[in-house]
Amino acid sequence: MAANTVTIASVVEGHGEVQALPLLLRRIAHELGVYELDVPKPNRVSRSTLATPTGIVRAVQQGAYRVGGRGGVLLLFDADDDCPKDLVEQLLSPARGARSDKNVSLVVATKEFEAWFLAAANSLAGKCGLPDDFTWAGDPEDKRDAKGVISEALRAATGHSYQETVDQARLSAAFDMVAARRASASFDKFWREVETLLAANVD
Repeated sequence: MAANTVTIASVVEGHGEVQALPLLLRRIAHELGVYELDVPKPNRVSRSTLATPTGIVRAVQQGAYRVGGRGGVLLLFDADDDCPKDLVEQLLSPARGARSDKNVSLVVATKEFEAWFLAAANSLAGKCGLPDDFTWAGDPEDKRDAKGVISEALRAATGHSYQETVDQARLSAAFDMVAARRASASFDKFWREVETLLAANVD
């Protein structure tokens, strides 16, 4: 591996993120001019485990051994009905304390990962099986069941419901990240955390 390669080892909660997150990390890296990026397959850990100090410490330790130099560990899971700020306040300190020699970022998506797609819904109209008039007028971070909104739209257009292991990666490749940053504070936070890891060095 080249000396200037950045490694982002990630921990996620869902099967869909295992495919979608590496793709999204590479998209952001390319936007920022980082082309030497190593993204190992994310470790999948249940949300109930990640949402506890003990569980998140173990998750960081699992990911950290894959980061040798530049980069760090990224933990991502959904807030669901919890307050993402409260979860970060509870978990960030133990997460970073688990491996103080590594860069560790924690992102809790407001409601769910798929809310980021609603934040850029117009950019997905007519793509990935969604109807040409697909849109979302409300605050994407107020919607608890973004998956349901997308699934209903897909079902109306194609007869098939949303499948995380297939559709999450396809939508991650297609949505407008600039629009998502404008409409979703959660996605903007995710972008900034990734940007920090891409610029990080560890001696």
